[in-house]
Amino acid sequence: MYKLMIVDDEPQILEGMKRILDWKQYGFGRIETCESTGEAMSKVVDLLPDVAIFDVCIGKELGYEAIQRLNEFQIPTKYIIMSGYSEFKYAQEAIRCGVKDYLLKPVERTKLQQVIEKIIVEDLGGSIGNRNGESLNQDPVLGVSYDSLSKLVNRILLMIRTEYAQNITLKSVAERFQMNSTYLGQLFLRETAMKFSEYLMAYRMLLAQERIQSTDEKISYIAFSVGYNNLNYFYTHFHSFFGKSPSELRGKG
Repeated sequence: MYKLMIVDDEPQILEGMKRILDWKQYGFGRIETCESTGEAMSKVVDLLPDVAIFDVCIGKELGYEAIQRLNEFQIPTKYIIMSGYSEFKYAQEAIRCGVKDYLLKPVERTKLQQVIEKIIVEDLGGSIGNRNGESLNQDPVLGVSYDSLSKLVNRILLMIRTEYAQNITLKSVAERFQMNSTYLGQLFLRETAMKFSEYLMAYRMLLAQERIQSTDEKISYIAFSVGYNNLNYFYTHFHSFFGKSPSELRGKG
C-alpha cells in the first residue's frame, strides 16, 4: 500500500484534498496531513511517503524550499506542488527541485488523477490495473460522468468538493465567476436537474453518511466537518435525506 502526505496551512483544503480522489482505489492505505513545513519535514523523514503534495505557500514558508531541504536526505518521495498563484517564478523553482507537477488551485480532480496515475506507473512501478475508471470519473450525487458536464458546471462541482465545509453559497460562487447568481443558478439547474443548494446538501449528506458508518466520531463533530454549524439543522437535513437519524444509520438507535 502506498503512503500519501498532504501539506497545507488551511484545514479545509487538507480535508478537500483527502476526498478529491478515491485514494484507496489507487492503493493509498495511509494519508497524513500537516499544516506547517516543520511538521511536514519531520513526518516525511519518519513516514517516507510515496507521494507528498505541498502547497507552494505554507504560512510564511515556501513549499518548494522544504522540498529542496528534503532532497538533501535523498528520500525517494515524489512531490507535487499546488498553488493559488500562477506566477512563473514559483513554477520554475518547483521544477528545479524536481517536483512531478505544479497544479493550480482549486486543484482539478482529473489533472490530479492523471499526475497520480503517472507517478504510480512511472515512478512507483505499479499499475492502474482494472480499477473502475468510470466510477472515479462519476459524480457521486448526479451519477453521471464529469465529462458529460460543461466546464462551468465542473468548476462549480469542484468548488463544492473542496470547500463544502465552508459557508459556500450560490451567491459566493457567482461572485467569483463575476456572474449573476440567478442566471448561474438557472444554468446549474438546467444541466444537473438540481438546485445548487440541493446538490450541496446531498454532497454533504453523502460525506456525513460515510463518516458515520466508517468512524466512531461524534455526530456533532461530523456535522461540523461537513459544513453544519447548527446541529439541529443537520439532523433535519439528514432525516429528510435518509429517512432515519444518524444514530439509526450507525446502528445504535
